[in-house]
Order: sequence, then C-alpha cells, then structure tokens
Amino acid sequence: MRVLFGLIVIGWLPGTTLFRAPFLQRARRAALPAEERWYWPVVLSLALSLAIVLALAAAHRYSFGRLLTADIAIAALVALGSRLDLRLGATARRPGAGALVPIALVVLAAWRFFPPSEYIIGGKDPGVYVSEGIQIAQRGALMVHDPVIASVPPFARDLFFPADRNIEHYVAVRFMGFFVVNPDTGAVIGQFPQLFPASIAIGYGLAGLTGARETVCVWALLGVLSVYFLAARLVGRAAAAAAAGLLTLNVIQVWFARYPNAEVVMQTLVFAALLATARAQIDEDPFFFPVAGALLGLLLFLRIDTVIAVGAVVVAVALGYVAGRRVRWMFWLPLAAATALAAWYYLGPLRDYVELPIVFVSNLPTWHYAAIGALACGLALLVTAARRSTAWSTRVVRYLPPALTITVVALAVYALWFRHPGGKLTDYDAYALRMFAAFYFTLPALIAALIGFAFVIRVRFWEDPAFAVTLAAFSLVFFYKIRIVPEHFWAARRFLAVILPGALVCVSAAALTGVRGRGPLGRAVRLPIGIVFLALVALSYARAARPVLDHVEYAGIIARLEALAGRIGDRDLLVVESRDAGSDVHVFGLPLAYIYARNVLTLSNAKPDKAAFAAFLDQMHAQYDRVLFLGGGGTDLLSSRWSVMPVQSDRFQIPEYESPRNAYPRFVRRKEFDYSLYVFGPPPETRPPAVLDVGVNDDLNVNRFHAKEETEGRTFRWSQKQSVLIVNSIEPGSRTIALWMSNGGRPAAAPPADVAVLLNDVPLGTVRVENGFREYDVGIPPDVAAAAAATREPVRIMLRTPTWNPMKVLGTGDDNRELGVMVDRVAVR
Repeated sequence: MRVLFGLIVIGWLPGTTLFRAPFLQRARRAALPAEERWYWPVVLSLALSLAIVLALAAAHRYSFGRLLTADIAIAALVALGSRLDLRLGATARRPGAGALVPIALVVLAAWRFFPPSEYIIGGKDPGVYVSEGIQIAQRGALMVHDPVIASVPPFARDLFFPADRNIEHYVAVRFMGFFVVNPDTGAVIGQFPQLFPASIAIGYGLAGLTGARETVCVWALLGVLSVYFLAARLVGRAAAAAAAGLLTLNVIQVWFARYPNAEVVMQTLVFAALLATARAQIDEDPFFFPVAGALLGLLLFLRIDTVIAVGAVVVAVALGYVAGRRVRWMFWLPLAAATALAAWYYLGPLRDYVELPIVFVSNLPTWHYAAIGALACGLALLVTAARRSTAWSTRVVRYLPPALTITVVALAVYALWFRHPGGKLTDYDAYALRMFAAFYFTLPALIAALIGFAFVIRVRFWEDPAFAVTLAAFSLVFFYKIRIVPEHFWAARRFLAVILPGALVCVSAAALTGVRGRGPLGRAVRLPIGIVFLALVALSYARAARPVLDHVEYAGIIARLEALAGRIGDRDLLVVESRDAGSDVHVFGLPLAYIYARNVLTLSNAKPDKAAFAAFLDQMHAQYDRVLFLGGGGTDLLSSRWSVMPVQSDRFQIPEYESPRNAYPRFVRRKEFDYSLYVFGPPPETRPPAVLDVGVNDDLNVNRFHAKEETEGRTFRWSQKQSVLIVNSIEPGSRTIALWMSNGGRPAAAPPADVAVLLNDVPLGTVRVENGFREYDVGIPPDVAAAAAATREPVRIMLRTPTWNPMKVLGTGDDNRELGVMVDRVAVR
C-alpha cells in the first residue's frame, strides 16, 4: 500500500490536477484522445517531482517525505485554485479501440524490460548513477559531506585521493565518477548530471534498492509510450504502434531498459518535449507552450548532449515561425530559466564534468566554427527575410523540406558506402552508420528509414518540424563522431535516445503511412508488402534480442555484497585495494560506501608509501574499532610496522555479457571475483617464517599474478610476464629460495618456461620449469641475503617468464590470458 500510495502521489496526482485545471483552454486538452490524456498526467507528474527532488537536494533538504508533501501541496493548491473544478466535461472523448494499443505496449515492454540488472558496483557509469541516486536518497543533497574523507589527516590524503595537479582548483577522485572538492569538510559530488539519479532516489524511496534498480525499466517503458504518442500524431496510430513495437523488440532497447543509463530517460523526455512542442506551436494549444519549454529545460540536467535536442527544437520553432506558426512567451520563460540554472550547475558543481566537452569544442577545426556561424547567421537572415516578405516565406516552405531530405540522404549514402578511415578519422567513426545498420538496425530497415524520412519531410514536415530537425541533428552529430565499435553494448547507447526510435518511426511511415492516397489498387498492393516487411524486421529484432531476455547482468552480486557488508561494522574502517592492483575488487568500494553506508577508503595506487600508511593506521586505530583491508592480490602492504591477519575469503562468479572488439556480442561469460578480507594489527612480536602457500590468503603477498585456482588438491596462481611474490623478512643466513612450480602442460608451439628469479631486483638465476609440480631451488649469495635481512622488511621475489596465450597458440577456447607458470608454494631457507 505504501508503494502504491507513493506511485499515485509522485507519478499521477500533481500532473492530473494541472492537466484538468480550468485554464489555458481546457476544452482543447479534453479533445485529445483518451489514451493521450492518460499519458500527460504521468509525464507532468514525473517532471514536476524530478524538479522538486533537484531543488530540495540542491538546498540539502531532500527527503522522500518532503517530496510527497510537496506533490500533495501542489495538487491541493491547483485544486483549490480551480475551486475543485477538475472535470474535463462532455467534450472529453471516450476511450476507443485505439486505447488498447498503449496498454498492449505497456504489457509487452513490462515483459521484455524486467527484471533489471544488478549493476551496482563501481568502475563504470551504471554503478555511478545508482550510487548517486541512493546518495541523494540517503543524505538529501547533491553535494554530500563524507565524514570518512574528513577524517583522513592531510599527510595521508595522497594515499587515497591525491589532488589533480593539472586543475587549478582542488579536485580528487573519491571513486570513479565521484570527486572530492573539499577534503577538510569531506565535500563530494557525483560527476554525472543528476536528473536520472534524482529518479533513482525516488525509486529508492518507494522500494529500496529494488526500486532504485527498476527505475531504468520504468523509464524505458515510458520511452516507448512517448515514441508512440508522438508518432501517432505525426504518421497515424498504425505506424506509431509498429514503430513502438519494433523499438520494444530491438536488442539495444531491451538491453538498456535493464541497465542503468541516462539515454532511456532522454528518450522519454525528448519525445515528450517534441510532442508538446507540436501540440503548442502547430496545434496552437496554449497549455503545451510552458510544458514544452519546461521539458526541454529539464533535459539540460540529464546529459550535456541534450543541448543538441534543445538547439534543434529552437531551430525548428524558428522555422515554424517562418511558416507563420507563432510561439508564445510561455514557451520561452521556463526554457530560459532552466538554461540559466543549468549554466550555473555546469559551471559550478559539475564544472569538472564539462571539462572534456569544453576541451573538445575548443579544439574543433576552424572550419567547424565557420560552418556553425554561417548556419546561425543564415537562420537569422531567413527568419528576418521571411517575416518581412511573404514571397520569401513561401519559398522557404516549399524548398526547405526537399533540401533537408537531399542533404540527409546524401550524407547517409556517403557514410554507408564511401566513408573510410584515414588521417585523424578512426575506423569506429568512419564505419559508425554501417555498424549501426549491420549490428542493431539491419540494412533494409535503414534504407526504409531513409525512404520514410523523405516521406515525412515531404508530407508532414510543417506539421512537426521539430521531429525532423531533431532527428537530423542527432544523426549528423553522432554518426560523425560516435563509438559503436569496438565496444558494443556499452558504447552503442549513444544512438538509443533519438536516432533508433526516430528511425523506426520513419521505417513504419514508409511501410504503412506512405501508402495513403495511392488509390485502391496501389493500397492493396503496397500495404501487404509494408506489413510483411515490418513483420520480417520484427522477427529479426526478436531473434537478436532473444538471448538478452534470459540474461540478468551481474545476477547475484547484490547478495554477495550484502554478505560482505554484514561483516564490516559501523565502527570499522575498510581500506580497499587500488584500481591498478590487478583485480576488480576495487569496484566493491563504491557500493559498500554509498549504498551500504560503510566507512570505506580506496587506495590510490598498489604500492602506497609505508611510512605514511603506518602513521595513518596509528590515527585510524584511535578512531575506529578495526581497520580492515579488502583485496584480490597485487597490493604491496606487508610491513614490519604492522601485522595483517585474514578474516574471510570468498570466490564467486557472476554472469557478464561478452563485449568483444570489432565483433557482435555472442554469449554470456562468467566474471570472477576473488577477494580476501584482512584486519590490520600491531607489529608482530616475532618475525613469521618466510614461507607462502600461494592461493591461500595470499592477496598481500602477490603482485601481477592471475586469480587463485586449485588442481589436484593444490592451490596455485598462474604467473604473468613479470610477477612478484612478497614474503616476510629473511634471516642473514638464508641461502636458498625454493619454488614449487609447473609449466601447466605448455604446448610445443609455446616458448620454453624459463623462469628468471630475482630477489629485491638482484638476479639470482634461471630455471626451466617442466610439466608437473616439483621443487626448483635458486641460491642466494651471502651479501644479498645480508642486505635483505638488514632492512627487516618483507622481500620481493620477482619471476620473469616468457608467456603464452592459449587462445592464440591453440586456436580454441576463450582463454585469452598471457600465462607464465603455475606457482604453488615458495619458501626461503
């Protein structure tokens, strides 16, 4: 009941009262199709709720209760101001058979878009978005104050978040996507725009972590509806249903409907804004002028590339003005206010997020600036001339659509068949459009989309110029510079928001709407052909997406993280290994800190300064009950200044879809995590023996090894080209390093397993390792042993080995590791 109440208040109540209020010609809204009257209250409520979340969080005052209160208060004020007159009246059209189409789309999308992935770990954008949203929900602010950061003394900050010396103001990385802006107060801000995280905060308030994860599924479902309602107005219900259905079937829509990303939010809001703009400027419904301006303004807080959508709509509005379509001030006021706030937002709290786009724009060739300036001047002259001359206006209305069609089709043909890499043009830029067609859209569908685009431009352009201009703008920008290859499911989302759904609208228009007005015979021939074509495209999309439907990315990781978080107390401090330690355990730091509210610090490198770390430990032991370390191998943290005792080890695998280079993803891999939890203690009273059983609680004793494995009752790790074993300090009389190793059945085509052994960078000798585990001894010169013993610190035994790659040498399997030898045990005697 609590979830249902929250959904009604946040996703329906305020929008319904605004939509039904008796102002701005309510009768025109009542005349809309019944299904669209159900759609707009949801969009308006969500937009209003998101604006409230951002405003409260900017003031450090957000809470889920305050959001509910604000939504109820707004609905009550509108209702009272309307004197409770919220009935649309007799002019409201009753639901017809067409109302079943969006209902069917919702059912289809819900089946294909749920359940969501369990991607809550750090390391990439999805986990950052989830943690940003949960931080808003838990701490009520866009910029949070992290007491763990503030507790780190100045001398130890470089151990965990060294400042970026290339930036004038202070900024350091807390986690990937989170920047420290003031280490004294612990001020941290996520560096992705926070509109999508604001919706995740709402989902978290409704249903905890499950609600936060399912937020992206809901956005994708709303995106399908937004595409449908815009297309229904533009090309008719049949073509709109086909376009929305194909979008729901497409593998990229299915994938990102379950995977945290901002593009599905952009899809919903862009198409809603385009529909509102058409309803306002073309249909002359005054209610939608502020709605269109507000939706466009809200987009600016989602992603920096939404400026393309805003700019395209403004250009379309100007072109509509040339054709005699006026825009009221109610459109410009919310858009101008949102633009001013967005400028402060990006140049203030998110200034580091826009650093790269600013650098990109500042380094554009001179001719790019000249072209942009010429287009802007040309548009201004066009509007001015058309305003003063009816003849000019007539020429623009006649010749602009075919000119735009020729330009887009010509560039598409060039990109499909004639564009090749060379100079600064990379292969993944040059082949972007053909990869989009080959991997995700199909070439026949792309050809149909170009035909449909020509039809929409010729027949419907002045009924909705914003759609055509926006689709053309995104296509020109993203297919000029977009990474579709070599990383597919992750990078391919760039075309998800506008290009994919817009192109599908054009495909459906070519197949269905384009047959209108051709006479009974022409319609009888062309319509079945169009239906068969759409059915074949739908079959292709459904077949491509079938493997994804049964896949939940990172399924099971939440239960593992919850178990790990349960072992870390509220009064414990957890130190997590660095990103360059050689394993993926560092990605646990973000959710443990910003979802499960544990005290977490991540090392900045795999070889921290031990004197500074010892002083840091002394202070932290006075503030926390325990100081723990979480690692998977590769961190040099053994020292005589402290002791390290194992607490827990775990090794598990989770499903991760393949992401190959220059190839289509084919199957699900098993991503392995192998970690151990240790507790730091006082220095040991006696030096432990210099013996190590590799593969058992050895994460602090190995560097640049592969993951732990076990065979024939032995635990071991594969070495790499240069791997390091770290053992406790040795005695002056030590004379031998004993290594138990095997070459692992190295094939004849691979080089011999000649292992060079070094002690503290001093070469000791080389042994040839054969098949089967056996002991290999290397002598230690007396002076080398004496020098190593004098430091009373752990010693580094380096192994240098020619490696081989099973996939390349054998030509089979999927083991793409560079393998040295299997190391089971080491002892210094």
